[in-house]
Amino acid sequence: MYKRVRLTDTVEVPPQLLADVSAGMVKRLLQDKLEGRLDEEVGSIVSVTEVHDIGDGRVPPGRRDHEGSVYYEAEFDAVTFDPQMQEVIDGEVVEIVNFGAFVGIGPIDGLLHVSQISDEYLAYDEDGQMLASRESDQTLGVGDSVRARIVTKSIDERNPRDSKIGLTAKQVGLGKHGWLREEREPAAAGE
Repeated sequence: MYKRVRLTDTVEVPPQLLADVSAGMVKRLLQDKLEGRLDEEVGSIVSVTEVHDIGDGRVPPGRRDHEGSVYYEAEFDAVTFDPQMQEVIDGEVVEIVNFGAFVGIGPIDGLLHVSQISDEYLAYDEDGQMLASRESDQTLGVGDSVRARIVTKSIDERNPRDSKIGLTAKQVGLGKHGWLREEREPAAAGE
């Protein structure tokens, strides 16, 4: 889920930029520092959009690693992406592997395990980069749009690429667009 949030963070302003401590400059420094970063509380920071307040600058005592830098606390708005458990998402298949499909659901990918795609057996076609049913004409390949539900979430702030989002498409209204699962009425007697 995308959200607009108000955050506070400290930004380091190097000596060569101290003559112009403006909202625009602080915004650029915050963008460089935060965009793409994953935070357990707010999710992935997609974009720093507006700086509202810049506090007084300070130089921490004994700080020698960035000598001459001044640190400012800034209040700003950001757009974040924080996938929620049980949230239904639409995404695009970005990679097919023998155990499932990776689905782009924003700044991160979720895994739609082969066991969570269909009740039918899906064979991996490495040459065609798809999963294909032997029972019907159902296939899932790179570029296909899918609707899925988030069923597991493990966020790793230190190594965002190690974060894992698990998806399922084995519920009513979920699956590849074009063969979304629908409630099927039981066949009448004699049909």
